[in-house]
Amino acid sequence: MASIPQNKIEKSSFKIITQFCALAHLPALVRLLNDHRHSNVSLTAILIWLLKVIFQRRTLYRAEAPGMCTKRTVYNILNDGQINWQRLSCLLAQRVITGLAQWLDARKSGALIIDDTLISRLNAKQTELLANTFDHDRQRYLKGYRGLTLAWRNGQLVLPVTTAVLSSQKARNRVGTPAKTLDQRTLAGQRRAQAMRPMPAVALELIKQARANGLKAKYVLFDSWFTSPKMFAALNDQKLIGIGMLKRTKKIYYRYRGRQYTVKTLYQYLRQSHRQPRADYLYSCVVQAATAKLPLRLVFVAKRHCANDYLVLATTKTNLTPAAIIQLYSRRWQIENYFKAAKQYLRLDQTQIQDYDGLCAHMAVTYDLLAWQQRRQPGDPTIGDIFYQLDTLLPIIDLATAIGQLLGELTNLKVTKSPAKMTAQIKTLIDQFLNGLSIQTSALITLSMSNS
Repeated sequence: MASIPQNKIEKSSFKIITQFCALAHLPALVRLLNDHRHSNVSLTAILIWLLKVIFQRRTLYRAEAPGMCTKRTVYNILNDGQINWQRLSCLLAQRVITGLAQWLDARKSGALIIDDTLISRLNAKQTELLANTFDHDRQRYLKGYRGLTLAWRNGQLVLPVTTAVLSSQKARNRVGTPAKTLDQRTLAGQRRAQAMRPMPAVALELIKQARANGLKAKYVLFDSWFTSPKMFAALNDQKLIGIGMLKRTKKIYYRYRGRQYTVKTLYQYLRQSHRQPRADYLYSCVVQAATAKLPLRLVFVAKRHCANDYLVLATTKTNLTPAAIIQLYSRRWQIENYFKAAKQYLRLDQTQIQDYDGLCAHMAVTYDLLAWQQRRQPGDPTIGDIFYQLDTLLPIIDLATAIGQLLGELTNLKVTKSPAKMTAQIKTLIDQFLNGLSIQTSALITLSMSNS
């Protein structure tokens, strides 16, 4: 049963959230988001309330309405297509990295990680730009979106930088309502047009946007879905070093010692050349991509638990040692841990928001708080530990304990000479007590007090 006094509980319980907002200078960031609403309710206050709701594991429908506005106002703000949520994510990640500089190892260079995850919407029917999306885990198509995420990682910390909620390129796969607008002069139109572009092209846009907002990195890590000579060439133009896993496809050729090879035939050639496999990798060589005219270092690595299988890593920095390439690429796995935490704890794929702009807004802020709190606490606790610490900030107190607290507050009241002032103080405490109880219990106590 809920308890009293709510104002004191909120003041102490959400100290972590307010500290995080102060670290990120959230009001200053909000002023850069193209928010042109004429309202007395600040966007900063709405975002803080949303953080509180998420860490209480409540949906917006079941959460208590914020004191400064109605829930309808919150929905209207989230669904505002002119607010640049991607820029908020970029700026917030940059501020958190700066604020955690004293806890991070400066010797470890930062790397950007690009990957996607399924945001399922199984029961939705008419949601804007909803698409049949292939789920690689279940090996079948499900209704939903692809959450393309750009994250930053330095070996100690992983932070989501920005996210794009993608539909499908193919019109036949889109089962929801068409986009409301595709006017490229508006932010809403640009966001919807981005949702229907190829995923590698959007990944390059997110990287460019993150760097324009002050995020520094040297490497970009990605899996085989994004790896191609064109991707390496595009990253090279941005003076970034790409490290990715190659597909064993017959469509792409690489030149080695004057001859053209696919990945599979190159592996067979190296194996037949009687090269001795190393302890931590099989083979390594420098090739030239036939399409992009770009030198690449390939590293063939034995696939764990599969003696006759292998993986192929590639990078544009040919003077990197194979061991360094493997070590850098291993950081990519951290984004999978982020997806797991975001879905398991923050329930980002279970939100009841149906509007496309609202869905983009919902994925903008939350995980950074968990990562910030994890890194600044001693003992390196897990994300789950940190979440449940935040989740238990509002304790559930039974009625007997609540009455005991009320009596303690009444006992500690300072005696004043003015009876009216004393009566007002007592009335304030009783009102706070009743407001903290459930509606039914509060009504019963009020009725009994009036009858007496």
